Amino acid sequence: MQAQPHPLEPFFQQIVRNSYEGKLGLHDPDLTAYVARILCEFSHAEKLYSIRDAEGHPIEELEEMERAADPVHGSAASFDAERALRKYIGDYSLFVAGMYPEVTGSNRRLRRHRPSIEELIRAGKQSYFIVSQFNLFEYEQEAPLFARLSDSFERLLLGLALVREDLGPRKPSQLPPRVN
Repeated sequence: MQAQPHPLEPFFQQIVRNSYEGKLGLHDPDLTAYVARILCEFSHAEKLYSIRDAEGHPIEELEEMERAADPVHGSAASFDAERALRKYIGDYSLFVAGMYPEVTGSNRRLRRHRPSIEELIRAGKQSYFIVSQFNLFEYEQEAPLFARLSDSFERLLLGLALVREDLGPRKPSQLPPRVN
């Protein structure tokens, strides 16, 4: 049975298409649909912090997420788990850098390191590239999409900034709070 589409998906499809095709000339329906699904998924705050540590606490720092995805030293117990974590890191990086750029950067007064735009771009591109290398069996059909996500990351990021602009003025000082 196919899952029901998210109620916001038609809205996000249209606004992403307007930015990607109309403003950037990026005509790739698969990329547009994928980014719209990211916006739907992260419209739920608990999805923004879905990676958990060994004790079950949400991992909020990019470096810790990347460590968790390491198949040798991290908590990814299988190739499938590594792929899922890397996909999440790519999605998270694209979403945060595109929709919440004000929360990026390091602030010494804060206890936590907030990744810079450059760190998010590096992590996102690298993670999508790694996911694209899972190109056999059940992942063979999706692999080219993730290669395009990696190759077009900066352009996708610009498109999300345009989406954000279309959604109206908003200057959050932090990401949505995590839901325990």
